[in-house]
Amino acid sequence: MRTDFQYVLMQQEEGVVTVVMNRPEVLNAFNDQMLEELTLALEEAGRDDSVRCVVLTGAGRAFGAGQDLTNFVEPQQTQAGSEAGKVSVHLAKYHRVVHLMRNMPKPIIAAIRGVAAGISCNIALACDIRVAADNARFIEAFARIGLVPDGGGGYLLPRLIGLGRALDMSLLADEVSGVEAERIGLVTTCVPLAEFEATVAALAKRLAHGPTRSYGLIKALLYQSMDLNFQELLALEGQLQDSARETSDHQEGVNAFLQKRPARYTGK
Repeated sequence: MRTDFQYVLMQQEEGVVTVVMNRPEVLNAFNDQMLEELTLALEEAGRDDSVRCVVLTGAGRAFGAGQDLTNFVEPQQTQAGSEAGKVSVHLAKYHRVVHLMRNMPKPIIAAIRGVAAGISCNIALACDIRVAADNARFIEAFARIGLVPDGGGGYLLPRLIGLGRALDMSLLADEVSGVEAERIGLVTTCVPLAEFEATVAALAKRLAHGPTRSYGLIKALLYQSMDLNFQELLALEGQLQDSARETSDHQEGVNAFLQKRPARYTGK
């Protein structure tokens, strides 16, 4: 694991890599360097066969406050009207991150305490599982500064919580508590802050000891299902099931079931 990043920390324990966005003095708001380092960290975790689960979190008391607007606005003022000054050019860097997360063939947990606002909120939504502390606050803050949700939020949010609630969050830009986020399906679970780290660690360990290749195929099936018709989905299901059946973990799971013992998955 790389240790030379300035604003991202990577910590590996057995099959779990924890990726920490590390600008706590600004509530982990994104500048260009942290965004680039996060991209490189996720690429490394995706390539490394010893990594079987990724935890994404923020240092200090927040998951992330969104885009660092100081970093974001100043280049626009000096490059007004140029291609380089367009927001869409900047957004392509975030799109690379969310594509990496969705396509990574292993599970990613967002561990969210404190605020998750703007692009930080939508990066959390791009994770496969979200665990929130009871002090978590989710804010689709874009309307507060006259922008629209980005980082895939316009796709992810209504699919998680429905169009009506997605419009509420996006138009009103009000805070949603961790408890409320669990109630509406925005997060998998919300736990007391005192139990947060132990809950995340236990879940990550469970996933890291699971059938990793099957998890990757499950992600592919469910994410692609959102954009396929029923017949296309059934065809994809068959292809992925053929792939899953060829894994060592499938055979181990069957043997463990027949022998009435816990399965010992290797991620292969």
